Amino acid sequence: MRNNNHNNLSHLTQDTYAVILAGGRGSRLFELTNWRAKPAVYFGGNFRIIDFPLSNCLNSGISCVGIATQYKSHSLIRHINRGWGHFKSRTSEFVEILPASQRHNEKWYQGTADAVYQNLDIIRIQQPKHILILSGDHVYRMDYRNLLDQHVKSKAEMTVCCIETSVEEAAGAFGVMTVNANNRVIAFNEKPAVPNQIPGKPGRCLASMGNYVFNTAFLFEQLKKDHKNDNSSHDFGHDLIPSIIDEFNVFAFSFTDPDSNNQPYWRDVGTLDSFWEANMELVEPAPQLDLYDKSNPIYTYQEQLPPAKFIFDNELRRGTALDSTVSNGCIISGATIRRSLLYSSVHAHSFSLIEQSVVMGESDIAEHCKLRRVIVDTRCRIPAGLCIGYDREQDIANGFRVTEKGITLVTKDMLEALAKKQSG
Repeated sequence: MRNNNHNNLSHLTQDTYAVILAGGRGSRLFELTNWRAKPAVYFGGNFRIIDFPLSNCLNSGISCVGIATQYKSHSLIRHINRGWGHFKSRTSEFVEILPASQRHNEKWYQGTADAVYQNLDIIRIQQPKHILILSGDHVYRMDYRNLLDQHVKSKAEMTVCCIETSVEEAAGAFGVMTVNANNRVIAFNEKPAVPNQIPGKPGRCLASMGNYVFNTAFLFEQLKKDHKNDNSSHDFGHDLIPSIIDEFNVFAFSFTDPDSNNQPYWRDVGTLDSFWEANMELVEPAPQLDLYDKSNPIYTYQEQLPPAKFIFDNELRRGTALDSTVSNGCIISGATIRRSLLYSSVHAHSFSLIEQSVVMGESDIAEHCKLRRVIVDTRCRIPAGLCIGYDREQDIANGFRVTEKGITLVTKDMLEALAKKQSG
């Protein structure tokens, strides 16, 4: 998303402090988040989900970023320190961790609004004019300068970034807005069972992306008021936004391409099915999310690894990958990979077949294995001859998680439990 006026908007980004909310567990990802927060989950090969909002900030010229962490944050903090710690070299540019540290009371973060409230003293030091609140668990590219520009021009106290989606997808999953002809928000319902539809567009609704812009003084005032409310769950969607839309100027910003007016790529990868589907989209010949686009790069920390290696070329076994992405450090040793993503340092051994699967880093697929529509977590050792994704009942009996759409999740703990069961 390009805008020739972006050079004139640099003063907006310089006066903006971004807070990325990255403390959530992501319970709908089940065992995939047993040992890591959802924003720390790997995606697309070498990336983690948190890399997308962080890269968006950097590409938008926003260089003052705080990341609010809470649930099992070690993996996330380690990644931030390794991949983003260089920003701390200058006080005008930084990516800093805002852990739940009971700064105001003996409670941890009680909700998204409380996570920001507990860090007001840290944010205040930077004296920003605007505060950008970002969800840390969505995959998308966005230039936040367009959002800031509309916020200022509309003289809003708050602006909510939104996408148009189906009623079925939004029901029970997203905050849903109702706006007037001027895009002023007149109703906001958090995860309603029956979302309000867009007038003239049956079956469609405006869903919140979990990204907000506030005028700093206004946000501070509202957070203090919310903190004193004992009946509040201290959440932006549940409490703060509904409490201000009648009295204050709250506007919706539609996430669309200014040139084509089409909606750009945005995915909530909050379920195993949506996570698998978003990864599978990347192996298409021309995916909507082009990770090879150098004009809007996605930055991350990558371990220094040798290039991927494909070995054996004979009729009995041939290291082959078709319509797939294979990351550095992988060894395809006489295995066949079709429409799959192999993250860093995966070793697929002879006569194994991997189809439509996501195999995360440092996993080992032994000889004569067959995987189909499987998510393999990091550091898994798939034993020789095991077939996964072909027999739903057998997969469940083996202790794997199988979704309603037939995606099978395999983790290291599951495989260890299966090995004990078979040996005992």
